Amino acid sequence: MASASLLPAMALLLLAMAVASSDAQPSPGYYPSSRFRPVVFNRAYSNKWGPQHQTLSGDHSAITIWLDKTCGSGFKSKHAYRNGYFATRIKLPAGYTAGTNTAFYLSNNEAHPGFHDEIDMEFLGTIPGEPYTLQTNVYVRGSGDGRIIGREMRVHLWFDPTAGFHTYAILWNPDAITFFVDDVPVRRLASGRAVPTKATAAVQVDPGLDFPLPRLLCLRTRPAAL
Repeated sequence: MASASLLPAMALLLLAMAVASSDAQPSPGYYPSSRFRPVVFNRAYSNKWGPQHQTLSGDHSAITIWLDKTCGSGFKSKHAYRNGYFATRIKLPAGYTAGTNTAFYLSNNEAHPGFHDEIDMEFLGTIPGEPYTLQTNVYVRGSGDGRIIGREMRVHLWFDPTAGFHTYAILWNPDAITFFVDDVPVRRLASGRAVPTKATAAVQVDPGLDFPLPRLLCLRTRPAAL
């Protein structure tokens, strides 16, 4: 685990099987997270940057990553995916985290640098006494030159994400992208509305666009300005 002197630390349990917690509000009879088993970290993921800011659990089913004054950290999937259900169990750091951005996302940036697409679940840092905000985003043409197409939507969580682990998931089908929190669908985008394209080789909205092609699953924590 990260020492007390380090700035935000985030623990992650990959693809956990646990169903929604008792204080969540899942859709009756539908618990997608219960259908999948955890994965061993080194079999499915590799370092993206900041390996000195990562600590694996003894059974390699969980990882703690943290940000300090020198750098943050991130990791990515070893394989690209065309569609699927992507889930993680995350416990966010408490205390002063303003100015940080922790994200669980799909991206094809390595295949299309400067002009890539993403499907994002981002946790915006905050100050003590104020809640975290979950920001979902799906965008294309992420070039930073004004051509980007996308639309973000913020979700106010009904629990304290620093008090324990919760399940965050993206269900990416050919006809829709759905975001889940503890098996509760919090956002859905249908085909032809605000969806990216392009393939990638590599866990980060306008009508007429197709759904994305393969991309990497990633997770990272960093200063929000980067």
